[in-house]
Order: sequence, then C-alpha cells, then structure tokens
Amino acid sequence: MKDYFGYNGKTVVVTGAASGMGKAAAEMLVDLGAKVYALDWAETVPSGVEKYIHTDLSQKDSIDAAFAEIPEHVDSFFGIAGVSGARNDFVTTVKIDAIANKYIMEEYLLQRMTKGGSISIMTSLGGLGWEKEDNQKWLKPVLEAQGWDAAVEAAAALPFAAMPGTFGYPYSKLAMNLYIALCQKTFASKGIRVNGVLPASTSSGLTGDFEKMAGGNDKLMANNGYGTELAKSEEMARPIVFLNSDMASYVSGELMLVDLGGHIEEIAGIRPQVNDINLSKILAYLQSMKK
Repeated sequence: MKDYFGYNGKTVVVTGAASGMGKAAAEMLVDLGAKVYALDWAETVPSGVEKYIHTDLSQKDSIDAAFAEIPEHVDSFFGIAGVSGARNDFVTTVKIDAIANKYIMEEYLLQRMTKGGSISIMTSLGGLGWEKEDNQKWLKPVLEAQGWDAAVEAAAALPFAAMPGTFGYPYSKLAMNLYIALCQKTFASKGIRVNGVLPASTSSGLTGDFEKMAGGNDKLMANNGYGTELAKSEEMARPIVFLNSDMASYVSGELMLVDLGGHIEEIAGIRPQVNDINLSKILAYLQSMKK
C-alpha cells in the first residue's frame, strides 16, 4: 500500500513520549515507519523508538543535550509534552509548556528542517482567546523575547508570575496558540508547516489535576462538545499525526479544535462560551483583592 502519510524512514522528534497523547503519537509513528526520537523525563517510552533521550524541558541545558543526540536533519516535530502546573510554579510551568517549544523551534528546527518539514504543537481549548488584544499584550513579551534566558526573564517579570502554577497552564496555551500564528512568516515561508491541536478534555495521568482546576468532572466535560466521556489519548494523537503528515501538505497555521462539536456552537452562539480567558480582567481582579 502507498505510504500516504509519508513517515516511513523520516526522522521525527516527540516530546512527552512516555505517556498520554505523546506516547500514543509515538506508537503510531513507529507503526508508520518513522525513526522516532522520544524526549521525556520518564523512561516508559514505546518500544521501537529509534532513541529515548531523558529530557527536562524546564532546563535549557537539558534541551541542548537532547538535540546533541538527534540527527542534524529533522523531518517532523511533535511538541506534546506538558504539565498542569499543579506541581510546579508559574514560571516553571510556562517554561515546560511554552518556552521549551519556542526555543526548540527557533534554536534548532529552523536550522535542521528544510522545505517539507512539519511542526505541530499540542495546545488546548484552554488557550482560546489568544487572538484578543487584551491577552496578546501579556503574551507577546515572552513570545518576542530572543533566546531562552530572555523568554524566562520575560515570564518572571509578568504580574502573573506569583500566581500558582495552575495559572501557568492556560497562559502557556494562549501563548502557544498565538505563537503558531506569529511564526508562520518565519517557518511557512521556508516551506516548514506549523500547526496546533487543541484537545478536548482527555483521559490521562493529569486528569485529576484538571478536574480540580475545572471545579469537578462536570465542568471538565463542558470542553467536550457532545462527548459523554473523556476523550482517549489516541483520539488526540491521530489528529496531530495527520497534521504533520504528507496528507496535510498544504496545511499551515491551523489550530485544529478536537472537541466533538462544542466550540463551533459557541462561535455560532448556540451554546454558552466556556473558555473565555481574559488576562487583563484576571489581573484587575487580583489587584482589587489586594486593596
């Protein structure tokens, strides 16, 4: 059968490959014949990967060491790793969920990818509202910073930096959605496609954290459109594997909402909006609480 997806023999990098969506994606890519370089803190990566590389995405030196073990030419990158922030502070969460992807793309992928390369980031429905000016003014200082250290310093300088790490999660997802838009000129102009997948609530090792953050399972399920249960990891891995494949060879700048019909109804005003983060309003509220 013809290799329509075009992964056979290709060098791909998957972050978060030890569990959840990252593991599911890595397993599919191995089955499709890709040479998978699996980056994660944990070692329980799927069998058949080309190489497992222990990586701490909150540390620049660890990322640099990982890419020293990866071939000079990379065909596809899957930025799937992420934390909920429940066990991290705000800045560390932003480093893992946003700055690491930005750094890898700018420092390595621009140099190691050629025309036909593809990048997809697993963001979130929690990052809806990225296009709002009130949000962008807080996101751009991190996204426009040059290099790892400057981006971390910009995150630490934010008025949100003292907030719990769980707030770093939606901030990071807003940032990544905006970043996918901002980097089209740099990447797509070179024939390197950049897309994102915005998952509905998905069963994973972080489900307990997200239930607490949402205020219960019922509110967590509000992200899932007409779904009656949490999505499975493979149901999010399939779209991201598609977006980075030859099957989507003219798709770039796409933020694919995978939520079983929920958000389209919000846009149409058929159902109330459940993801409406406004960073300026949150800041104003925090400031009023201090008075």
